[in-house]
Amino acid sequence: MPQKNRMERKAFHTRINSQDVQPAEKWLGYLLGPAGALLLNAVLATYLNVYYTDVLKLTAVWGGAFLVVFPIVSKVIDAVTNVIMGYVIDRTHTAEGKARPWLLASAPLLTITGILLFIVPDASETVQVIWVMVSYNLYYSFAYTIFNMSHNLMVPLSTRDTTQRGGLSVFNQIATIMMSGILVALVFPMVIMPRIGVDKSKWITLMSILSILALPLTLLEYYFTKERVTEETQAGKEAQVPFAKQLKAIFTDKYMLIIYAYFLIYTCGSSIKNLSLVYFCNYVLGTYNDGFTQTMLSVIGGIPMGIGIFAVWPLAKKFGKRNVTLAGFLLYAIGGAICWMFPTNMTIMLVGQFIKNVGGLPCSYVFMALFADVLDHLEWKTGFRSDGIAMSVYNIIAVAMVGICTGIFNGLLSSAGYLAPEIVDGVTVAAAQSEAVKSAITFGFVGFEVFTGVILAILLIFLNVEKDIGKKQAEIRARREKTDGGAK
Repeated sequence: MPQKNRMERKAFHTRINSQDVQPAEKWLGYLLGPAGALLLNAVLATYLNVYYTDVLKLTAVWGGAFLVVFPIVSKVIDAVTNVIMGYVIDRTHTAEGKARPWLLASAPLLTITGILLFIVPDASETVQVIWVMVSYNLYYSFAYTIFNMSHNLMVPLSTRDTTQRGGLSVFNQIATIMMSGILVALVFPMVIMPRIGVDKSKWITLMSILSILALPLTLLEYYFTKERVTEETQAGKEAQVPFAKQLKAIFTDKYMLIIYAYFLIYTCGSSIKNLSLVYFCNYVLGTYNDGFTQTMLSVIGGIPMGIGIFAVWPLAKKFGKRNVTLAGFLLYAIGGAICWMFPTNMTIMLVGQFIKNVGGLPCSYVFMALFADVLDHLEWKTGFRSDGIAMSVYNIIAVAMVGICTGIFNGLLSSAGYLAPEIVDGVTVAAAQSEAVKSAITFGFVGFEVFTGVILAILLIFLNVEKDIGKKQAEIRARREKTDGGAK
């Protein structure tokens, strides 16, 4: 091999070489590395709709229909690109794996498209609408799809060791909690939002910084992860499986269908809640950008999440991932019901939020490990891996629900008569909202998840994939050894 090619290959080679999970892998690949993209996306999940409604004032465009229709239509495009990306990942064969190379590709794309979302020109309504639609789809349907697909496959492809995989799942989720539960939920409402208000230039500066930060950190995730499961299947010279066969395998397996239903319902509830959060704190429980209300709710939410780092995985190992998650959703529903009954009482809201967030711990920390068990079960059942296409369906659910829920929530705001803030003498002044608007916001933030919590607890009764996963993994290894031996 020419010297130049060897140098190029080394430059893009993983820095993790051990067959066992290493500390650097946990801390740099699964905790710090994803933080940039996850921070950017967490801010967008909470505040992009606020930027559209309050800064760009698009609530009344097309008689209120634009912010209802465009997110839903965009997610149809996103669904298509997720299927394409799943197909591509399953057919990517490199020395660095099949998903990790796409992490590398996503790094600059996240930065560029993240900035484009906010530099909407001060032009006609038509120009602004076109810019919003194009930039939104460049980010969500293209850049973030590439990142999210490859990022979410890192835990399932990292190792077959369920203990090590569970540890990586926890570290991976800590990154998400740090970004959404600490920075976005604590620092933003208390420090940042009161200072930027509805000043467009300040929004652009802030989001450009966050978009640029995603680039080096995503590269860190690329360099400090390793696809051991992919290396194993490549060593066995696994034949290429037709796309239609993979689809059939996924949609005829009961565990895969259950976990998809589980994720769909959970995502629907959490999306509506996240969209409602800022509005609830501004107009129901507190006052506009008071820097206190959202921080208090987030602190109470952050305490259980901090405890969960140490408590959830030991409990999941002892009682089972499915069982602790099921019990957690019952608490989740109880806490939500308490909040729903007393939405304007800060003390009771904090108690209810604490109970609810304790209940949400298992789902937050062990879901990806549970999903990995289902992927291994599917391989045991079919004799081939379907990681890319399985993750594409997972991502389609995630993005479709976010788009659909955004449209539904914006429709509720518009139909109830939501009034956007105005800048008066250089100061952002919030409008007084009607009781109808407040009721819609309250249901979105605390009411809806009461129902989803109960439904999820019932659904999880049927997801008992863990009970014999160790035996199935042993059979998979035996098959691989037999195949490798026969090929020699």
